[in-house]
Amino acid sequence: MIKKIGILLIIGGLVLISMIYLPIVKEEFSYQASIAQSRISEEKIIPKSRDFGLVIPRIQINEQIFSGIDPTNPSEYLPVLTQGVAQARGSAFPGKEGNVFIFAHSSDTPLNITRYNAVFYLIGKLNPSDEIIIYYQKRQYTYQVTDKKILSPKELEEFLGTLEGKTLTLQTCYPPGTTLKRLIVIAKEAD
Repeated sequence: MIKKIGILLIIGGLVLISMIYLPIVKEEFSYQASIAQSRISEEKIIPKSRDFGLVIPRIQINEQIFSGIDPTNPSEYLPVLTQGVAQARGSAFPGKEGNVFIFAHSSDTPLNITRYNAVFYLIGKLNPSDEIIIYYQKRQYTYQVTDKKILSPKELEEFLGTLEGKTLTLQTCYPPGTTLKRLIVIAKEAD
């Protein structure tokens, strides 16, 4: 009897581990496949929204941006982040002086990577000079990645105050499945 219970616990543990890590592995394989496909096909991505949309060709992101979302109010941002990405209330808009601050999920837990819109799960794969395109009011704004950082929420607030010029910051929680730190990608508007 104890042997059967032990076997059931082992099987249950393996199933639980699979449920937690299979979505992460699936996203990674999907990313690797998209990289291979993009080498074969240089198709231009058609944005989901030309009114306010985000396209990142390297990691195959193509999402609508919802503007003026309070990043400190979960009851406001959580429903929005299931549909796209959010522009933080009070941040700049493309083409204007200041920092355009866009945030989205990587995921709140590994189990929810496929349940929620974990659109920023792969932003850590971006490198300097990678292109980020924002469509705003039917105009295209191109940014180039300059840096990425992992910061505490307090450090993030301080860091954002140091940005100058026409910048873009993408933010998600890090590591995926936690809310411990923030992964940010910083980009400057291309001339």
